[in-house]
Amino acid sequence: MRQYSCDVLIVGSGGAALRAALAIMDKDPKAKVILATKGKLGKSGVTANARSDRMAFHVSLPSTEPVGEDNWRYHADDIYRTGGYVSDEDLAQILAKNSCEAFEYLDSLGVPWVRKEDGRPDQFLTDGSRYPRACYTGPYTANHIEEALVKRIRTLPVKVLEDFMVFDLALSSSKDRVTGAFGLKDKELALIKARATILATGGAGEAFKVNVYPEGMTGDGYAMAYRAGAELVNMEFIQIGLSSVKTKLACSGSMMRAIPRFVNDMGEEFLPKYFPANMSLDKIYLTIFQKGASWPVSFEHKSHLIDIAVYRQLRKGRKVYLDYTCNPRRLRWEKMEKVLNWYRKIKGVDLLKSKELKECPFLRLKAINPEVISYLKERGVDLERKDMVEIEPAAQHFQGGIRIRERAQTSLKGLYAAGECAGGQHGANRPGGNALLDCQVFGKIAGLNALKEARTNSTSFDFDLDCSRRIKEKLSNLEDKTRGEKASLVRSRVQDLLFLYASIIRTEDGLNKGLEELKEIERTGLHADERGLGFTLETLNLLKVAQMIMGAARMRRESRGPHLYFRRFEDPEPLPRDDNLWQKYIIIRKGKENMEFILKKPVSFH
Repeated sequence: MRQYSCDVLIVGSGGAALRAALAIMDKDPKAKVILATKGKLGKSGVTANARSDRMAFHVSLPSTEPVGEDNWRYHADDIYRTGGYVSDEDLAQILAKNSCEAFEYLDSLGVPWVRKEDGRPDQFLTDGSRYPRACYTGPYTANHIEEALVKRIRTLPVKVLEDFMVFDLALSSSKDRVTGAFGLKDKELALIKARATILATGGAGEAFKVNVYPEGMTGDGYAMAYRAGAELVNMEFIQIGLSSVKTKLACSGSMMRAIPRFVNDMGEEFLPKYFPANMSLDKIYLTIFQKGASWPVSFEHKSHLIDIAVYRQLRKGRKVYLDYTCNPRRLRWEKMEKVLNWYRKIKGVDLLKSKELKECPFLRLKAINPEVISYLKERGVDLERKDMVEIEPAAQHFQGGIRIRERAQTSLKGLYAAGECAGGQHGANRPGGNALLDCQVFGKIAGLNALKEARTNSTSFDFDLDCSRRIKEKLSNLEDKTRGEKASLVRSRVQDLLFLYASIIRTEDGLNKGLEELKEIERTGLHADERGLGFTLETLNLLKVAQMIMGAARMRRESRGPHLYFRRFEDPEPLPRDDNLWQKYIIIRKGKENMEFILKKPVSFH
């Protein structure tokens, strides 16, 4: 077995992992840091690959409205309020208060922010915010951040282990402290001993068959932390939004503001049948327009009716498309004053002066965002050729994760978490652009505090001697072809179950069925197939994450954010939000026999 040792082990290579490493090296250039990533540095993970029509980095600058030294307080309040009061308010304040510093650090590394003529960063309004705070470089904001961080990392003595899958944490002999991790490198078992460990492994997008994540996002951090005994929180809250099946592009912003037709594979405009009978077509089309600012499904926005309608069509076996060739039937512009004003004031486009723009969603989209048309065309969807965009609800961001506190510490000694794999800083929803910010703020905090612990931790290389034996036995069992189902079949089944029971529509009956099937899969077991041992370990992690999602969703008998809870599948509307009973979060932890779900009040100053 290969062995490595370091002061701080960082698992992951996205924005949070890189920022943690840089914080450590800036503080102590002699610190021994290992960064282990499943893929290639700068090419794998979400930050290196995520794109949208205008990707946001949420920040309160001195010039941000309302101008003033404490304008970050409005930002913090938006995070906590938009999150549905089921996150820790002190973490929201940390995010907001440190946002300006995070922006300035990236600016110093050369991230090419779009600026106004006077040199100030341009900022726009995103969902969940009362003031424009979203800085950007364009569709590739996240990629530009990754490039800048990687460029800086390559100048420093950080040991990067590429194609190295960390799959389990190593514990001390007392089993109360993380002392490193086990991984696979070139199919060989390896152990990294560390005085402190940071998990920055991202979310679990591949738990859902349709998602906007790059490959490899399988919730490894969630599952490893759970098995080691750490707490997780808010795992029922997963942002899901309508996205292009072929290109993984989130169909938000201008894609909806162009007001396309929603049609199924029979050419039927189906939305009206799923909206209240007393709701006019004009209001339905206004809701489509408003979907541009409320892209992830959310109970708090009426546009969730669109997500429900699309999901019901898919469950009937239909395919669903956005059609930009012509207007929805009986679209009346005289009833669309809000839309006309937005085009006029925000985009400088007067629809009433152009018959072509009034009659064609494609031309409207071209007028307000030609870049998204080019993006789709480069990936095989040519709107100018009258192609339609096939859409499905896609997993986009896990709001919860490994529960952290103000120093990015978890409930286990020696273990820190940052970025999407951490939980508690976001609630049910988050303001658009706060995910990229979160990686930078808590990435730095995790790095500095892990370094501080590493300096004072003299027992870090003590680890459970039985651990190696158990790990080897686990790998041997997974390679035994006589045990359980093929990993590929198990992964597909897990994805199917989450689509059926934990996507847009969630019911007690469905979640019970899903959980029972997941437990049966776990009892049967799985084995490695042609996809290899790494794929099998990932699938094992997805199976555990799916149980967390469904178990927490079943417990929360209300609707909040992306969690839409129905009494029966046939009901037209989900149950209401209940702040009296459910303004709490659900903590998940490993019990003696079963997964435990515990209600707890978040940290609040109200």
